[in-house]
Amino acid sequence: MAFLRAEHALRKSMLEHVLRKPLTTLGRAAQNDLVLDDPTLAPTAASVIRTGSTWQIAVSDARAGEVYVNGRRTRSSPLVPGDKILLGAWQLVLLDGEPEATPTGEPPATLGVPELEALVELSSEMLKDTTPARLFSALLAGLVRLTRAEKGFVIVLRDGMRHLAASHNTGDETLDMSFVSDTIVDQVVEQLRPIIVSDALHDARFGRARSVVDLKLSSVMAVPLIYRRDLLGVIYLGNDRVTDLFTERDLTLLRIYAAQASLVVYHALTLNQLQLDNKNLRTQLEQSSQGEMLGTCAPMKRMFKVLRRIAPTDVSVLVLGETGTGKELVARELHKLSGRSKGPFVAINCGAIPENLLESELFGHRKGSFTGAMNDKVGKIEAAHTGTLLLDEIGEMPTNLQVKLLRVLQERIIERVGDLSGRPIDIRVVAATNKDLKELIEKGQFREDLFYRLNEIAVQLPPLRDREDDLVVLAQYFLARCRETYGNTRIQGFTNQALTAMKAYYWPGNVRELESRVKKAVIMSDHALLNPEDLGLEGGLKREVLPLAEAAEEWKVSYIRKILEANGWNKAQTARDLGVDARTIFRYVEKIEGAE
Repeated sequence: MAFLRAEHALRKSMLEHVLRKPLTTLGRAAQNDLVLDDPTLAPTAASVIRTGSTWQIAVSDARAGEVYVNGRRTRSSPLVPGDKILLGAWQLVLLDGEPEATPTGEPPATLGVPELEALVELSSEMLKDTTPARLFSALLAGLVRLTRAEKGFVIVLRDGMRHLAASHNTGDETLDMSFVSDTIVDQVVEQLRPIIVSDALHDARFGRARSVVDLKLSSVMAVPLIYRRDLLGVIYLGNDRVTDLFTERDLTLLRIYAAQASLVVYHALTLNQLQLDNKNLRTQLEQSSQGEMLGTCAPMKRMFKVLRRIAPTDVSVLVLGETGTGKELVARELHKLSGRSKGPFVAINCGAIPENLLESELFGHRKGSFTGAMNDKVGKIEAAHTGTLLLDEIGEMPTNLQVKLLRVLQERIIERVGDLSGRPIDIRVVAATNKDLKELIEKGQFREDLFYRLNEIAVQLPPLRDREDDLVVLAQYFLARCRETYGNTRIQGFTNQALTAMKAYYWPGNVRELESRVKKAVIMSDHALLNPEDLGLEGGLKREVLPLAEAAEEWKVSYIRKILEANGWNKAQTARDLGVDARTIFRYVEKIEGAE
């Protein structure tokens, strides 16, 4: 026989339960075998399972919170007598034998007449003015007084972002989120349940969190502000100097008041159309966008500058970039900014159409020119007359059609298949590819003269993995758009873990893949904050990180090859240009040739 001894960390009350059943449930709901009075726990948080003479504890579901066995977080772990289990504010110990007596514990925290009178007074004070700034100020001042907290904060969620709406007794008039532990707020927002932390620095759940360590937190209470099913924000109270300050009575008081305050806060936000610091995001989007493209990193800014410079001209443009980087958006922006914006924009994917049909799609045909040509057909090139033609995946175009395309670009005359006379056309050509056309030229798969005709000016799009400054802005933009499209107002943003996972991921599908993952998460997730699992990034493809010495060597090989090509592979001249011994160049030439 074995039993569990449970002790509440704050009230020091004790419960003991004999494990007679093969499955013993633990949680705050009354139907559990062992009821643990803690509002931060799930209704059924965990189960203790007996198999023969062995024991095991397992978390009941993914939303049940965290379980620690001997200080280590776990979802499932074997147990032996003497093991210590942490569930919320309760510490349980598995012991052999039977208890001598089974304590009943203390009754749950209740509020007396003074506390209820204070709540009524605070509510009356708040209802005097619905101006958000004054409302939040009255809210925090009253709560700090009631709970003996040192500081107070109201955090509001808007457009997937957190905004500090008000603070009390921070010693700073500016609204600074750095006073608040992101880790603790994450858990409240994610689980939609209140939390009380008696000694944050030594708490098994939060003690290692960077925000807790940096802020040197002691006592913290936080509760969600929920109106109907929408999460409005979080009330966060703290004291950095006193541990074990807040009791279950304080948490009960805060929960009751949060439920009452949510209605007032909701109407205040609605009536005043509070857009807390949302202007920052809008301004950032305006300053970092070019048409439908967003970008703040240096390569994107350079690309935007080039687009604005060349758009009014008629030069042919070759857009280079990996799949999913937005090559068609570049072509559309060139068209939009040009004098041809009122003309047609016609796009054709040279790799998506079978070779035997591509000629007819591009150039059109006359009725009866081949079997199945029942009517005259206008080709894509002719349809783009007075406008812009995008030749996407130009590297996939068969060589026989490359000759005809080159003639069209040179003479600006189009001949339909089966036609005996040409038709003049006025078009601007933009070509796009994710392939190395110079390599295709060397293999005889792409005409060099066509390459130079298309490549009057090249525009290079960077891959998403090289746009770390843009990644979060893009993710927030897609999230806001998907929330509006699918009406999922529950999702408010991303966890810190999700942002870290996004920055570490390789993104082979680039911006298109990011948009797809955010869209799927908005549709499928039940969480208020999207986590790495929602985005499918848990254990995902990591970007390659080379040791510094290996990366330096790789760069040297690439740079020496570039100088060799500039010198026509003259090794002696390359050695003189680089200021090294000729034997060094010969050694690197062997590496280059070996790699090929």
